[in-house]
Amino acid sequence: MTGEKTAVAWLASVAPDPEACRREWERNPLGIALLPAGKAWDVLILPGDLGYPTLDVLTRMLDRPGPVLADFGDSRLGFLVPAGTAARWVGTGVRTAGAGTWIVVPYPGRAARGVRWLVPPDGSGTLTDPALLELAMHEAAAQRARRGDADG
Repeated sequence: MTGEKTAVAWLASVAPDPEACRREWERNPLGIALLPAGKAWDVLILPGDLGYPTLDVLTRMLDRPGPVLADFGDSRLGFLVPAGTAARWVGTGVRTAGAGTWIVVPYPGRAARGVRWLVPPDGSGTLTDPALLELAMHEAAAQRARRGDADG
């Protein structure tokens, strides 16, 4: 299977009815489906002004971070992390989606309106390590603070 097909299979596997999920992706003019978080992955949602620099730091630390979503207007980024992370996360300004929540997920490899993959899933199940994500967030915040001090 191609990377896109394995990514679709991996994402759809968490849906209550994976075949219905695939049909929804095909039929929905927005190219999106709702999927439950908390099964194969949770999502840590950062504001865009922290999320983008965090993604930059992560991509310098890793060959390839786990999947990352951007929402409408790039105001928030969602990092897919191991299931159970949301219940344990205690970071300020970070929203979580875990067990009992649903997220909007675009079809991998296709343009969707409003929400898109910045780092699409590859179907391997690779997720971002929450400890590395936290380190990247701290580094991104420190870089932003240093730039702010230099501007003042």
